[in-house]
Amino acid sequence: MKFSIERAVLVKAVSQAQSVVERRNTIPILANVLIEATPDGASFRATDLDTEVVDRAPAQVERPGATTVSAQLLNEIARKLPDGALVNITSDDAAGRLTVQAGKSNFSLATLPREDFPIMATTEYAANFSAPAKVLRRLFDKSKFAISTEETRYYLNGVYMHVAKSEDGPVLRCVATDGHRLARIDAPLPESAADMPGVIVPRKTVAELRKLLDDDDAAIAVSVSETKVRFATPSITLTSKVIDGTFPDYSRVIPAGNSRKLEVDASDFARAVDRVATVSSERSRAVKLALEIDKLILSVNAPDAGAADEELTVAYADEPLEIGFNAKYLQEIASQVDRDNAVFLFNGSGDAALIREGGDTSAVYVVMPMRV
Repeated sequence: MKFSIERAVLVKAVSQAQSVVERRNTIPILANVLIEATPDGASFRATDLDTEVVDRAPAQVERPGATTVSAQLLNEIARKLPDGALVNITSDDAAGRLTVQAGKSNFSLATLPREDFPIMATTEYAANFSAPAKVLRRLFDKSKFAISTEETRYYLNGVYMHVAKSEDGPVLRCVATDGHRLARIDAPLPESAADMPGVIVPRKTVAELRKLLDDDDAAIAVSVSETKVRFATPSITLTSKVIDGTFPDYSRVIPAGNSRKLEVDASDFARAVDRVATVSSERSRAVKLALEIDKLILSVNAPDAGAADEELTVAYADEPLEIGFNAKYLQEIASQVDRDNAVFLFNGSGDAALIREGGDTSAVYVVMPMRV
């Protein structure tokens, strides 16, 4: 195998691939990236057996072939090469070495046979559709903060992507929850997505997917089966197993009867929560919200460190209410609000609060209260 590739192109392709590779693994080949050179260019493939990414890059291929080499090592070398360099990559299968040469720099790296590299089995997908990158980015970016990190509740360790019914008809919906907070985000249902089975996309896959979604004009090809999900652009394909479990009936925890309405500037609210929470060494310290007519007082009382309070002018015209929440959860939800105003709907001091972005019902958040 012999080909030449621009340094910037190599860095992008290898960094995308090596991010899937687990730092610690007992199977040596899983630390490697599979490099395949064909007349069409070069591809870089990496896997952890649950997730697989293939990045295709333009290259001048002199001699087609394939081999595997340490993903981390190749990534480090590519990043340290001079900007604008043309990188020549040659493999010698007999010697089990890969040569990386750019300018006066030469590297000789150990390889493992391509035959040992596990390729994720192809699957018949139940649904294949296309969605704009910015639509998928909104669905996953606004929901992923609520993914659970508790391994025992493995079925909450991802984003539940499924077809649902909203007031305006069928939608593509992403939901995540850890039992303390919940995010439910809707987007118009793409053509051909109606038969899509509901799947739980794992946390790691959600993080990898984010790298495909930066280009607003890109269309992402999405394929879904009961066991796998695939997201593809013309140059990158990300395939992942889905979490084998049943996502709970989240609709039961979304309050329907909350009638006490608070409207507040989302960024002012987030900054005020951050300021009053400063006196607390614990990130989970409760922030108390004391509501009166058109007034909100946020306060934190940390006996070991001190106390803080801040008053905000808000739109509120209901009975006075005192309720406590985890400061971190409030900040995370407020930071998701794209519109100027966040709308909080309360019931009582012991009930979950519902948060919306202005009058938009396509993004709904729920947060459980804390005792203060």
